[in-house]
Amino acid sequence: MAKASMTTKEALGKWEEKNQQKASEAKEVLLYGQFPPIDKMDASISTLAACEKLSLSTNMIEKIANLNGLKNLKILSLGRNLIKNLVGLEAVSDTLEELWISYNQIEKLKGIGGMKKLRVLYMSNNIVKEWAEFQKLAELQTLQELVFCGNPLHETFLENNDGKQEIWQAEVQKRLKSLRKLDGLHIIREQEGGE
Repeated sequence: MAKASMTTKEALGKWEEKNQQKASEAKEVLLYGQFPPIDKMDASISTLAACEKLSLSTNMIEKIANLNGLKNLKILSLGRNLIKNLVGLEAVSDTLEELWISYNQIEKLKGIGGMKKLRVLYMSNNIVKEWAEFQKLAELQTLQELVFCGNPLHETFLENNDGKQEIWQAEVQKRLKSLRKLDGLHIIREQEGGE
């Protein structure tokens, strides 16, 4: 009978065998869509010291953990997992520039504000329901691109505003001043005090 899941240690072993390279020295480690799926970010993740891009998408990971050794991590892809919160990201708060975490079960955004360099956040199709949670994104001074569609907050807002995407975009613009792109669309801002 096949094993139901695998550890990140096992997945890294398979990756090293396939790529003929030590994972600890690689700049890009792609462990997405493993079979059997990865269910836990174990301590082996922290050995990826040179890693700039880590993909663990399309697995069965429930919580973010063991990122403390990833001192060069810029892009973290965790989409299509079972993640419920952002606890664990603080370990890469000084370096992370892009977080791809769509299709998870995230409702609360506690801890997102500590991400000092985060420019891109893909978090569509989660379960954020409240403006109070969305407002935590305003703490991200460097955030330029956000994908947020498919969250209950977005869906409810559109239902209450005749489905008009431009009203959603205007509301988000008021709340996130540094944003340049929302849900795949460029934001055009009026020049303040100009022509």
